[in-house]
Amino acid sequence: MPCAPADEDVVGELCSRMFASLPRRDQRERGEQYVRGLLTAPGRKSVRNIATHAGGGSAVQRLHHFVSGSTWDWQPIRAALASHLQRITAPAAWVVQVLTIPKSGEHSVGVARRFVPQLGQTLRGQQALGVWFASPAMSMPVNWRLLLPEQWVRDAHLRHRAELPEDVSYETLEESAAAVVTETLQHAEVEPRPVVLDVPGAWTDIGVLRSFAAAGLPLLGRLGAGTRLLMADPALPGYGAGPLTAEQILTSVRGLRRTVTWHDAPQNTTRTSSVVLVRVRAAHGTGTVAQRPLYLLGEWDGQWRVPTRIWLTDVAAPAARLLRLTKLTHRVSHDLAEVGARVGLRDYEGRSFRGWHRHVTLSSVAHTACLLTGGTGAAAAPETGSPRLTA
Repeated sequence: MPCAPADEDVVGELCSRMFASLPRRDQRERGEQYVRGLLTAPGRKSVRNIATHAGGGSAVQRLHHFVSGSTWDWQPIRAALASHLQRITAPAAWVVQVLTIPKSGEHSVGVARRFVPQLGQTLRGQQALGVWFASPAMSMPVNWRLLLPEQWVRDAHLRHRAELPEDVSYETLEESAAAVVTETLQHAEVEPRPVVLDVPGAWTDIGVLRSFAAAGLPLLGRLGAGTRLLMADPALPGYGAGPLTAEQILTSVRGLRRTVTWHDAPQNTTRTSSVVLVRVRAAHGTGTVAQRPLYLLGEWDGQWRVPTRIWLTDVAAPAARLLRLTKLTHRVSHDLAEVGARVGLRDYEGRSFRGWHRHVTLSSVAHTACLLTGGTGAAAAPETGSPRLTA
């Protein structure tokens, strides 16, 4: 299903702002043509399908070259998108999530067999990290980083086939998460917001906090139950017992849980969770991180013995506010399914690194156009504004 018909003036104005960095008029026209095709073409957003709904069959070759063979830089467009959304939407947080893109073949850049924790199965495909500017009412992607398996970076043949730039090297998940966020902050005129890192496996070393702290970005990250920490509050069980798992620490203080009410904006309903917040320290030497105050947030959906979700943060804020920030991940997942998928975030059929980045950038512009023109039933939440949290 295509995105709901968008207001022509709004789409035109947005495209004019986003593509101002493109040096040639024909490039700016192709950019708007591609975005309008993403908004109106039904089904999979192949170049041929986009061209059919944005200019006829004669546009196929031009649009294909514009995305896959041209030389324009996508970073200024992403920076313009982030700066524009900062001004008009006041995001409450930057949510970082994994985008999984199933692929049947082996030739698209970065394709590999991976275990997907959210699905509980192994799939062949691509994975990327997206930075979403999120509020309870809506969320939009503003930056992307393609997660390249080590073989794609080390193998000269694969690098050549995907046209990988020389400066692209292998990164761990932690490094990619830090890079995609700090890149957003450096390239765009934006005010730092708390980063909600909902990326399974990104906390194998909590030293990743250093990268965000250095950039002035408070971090709230999903944590594995087995991550070892030290209880920092002498008044609580487990203090002085040495390293304990996050699950052990939270289970030992579950009697301190309190009920928090939060608004499920995508479903437009009110829900409750049981939460507890405790002060902890790093279990192993990680430089200045070991000395910084850290907080462990546990959430229970019911009266289970162990917490359902665990988060670690360097943000000193009430448990209720932190919990509500984590719920912005629901907003992102909803908008990805209802809007992002419909404007082709997963649909690039080419094989090159540059082509993938250009397509996903144009899809992010289309996603924004769809939401700003009321192209989805995004429900506004009763809470508004952006919490001013500090690390």
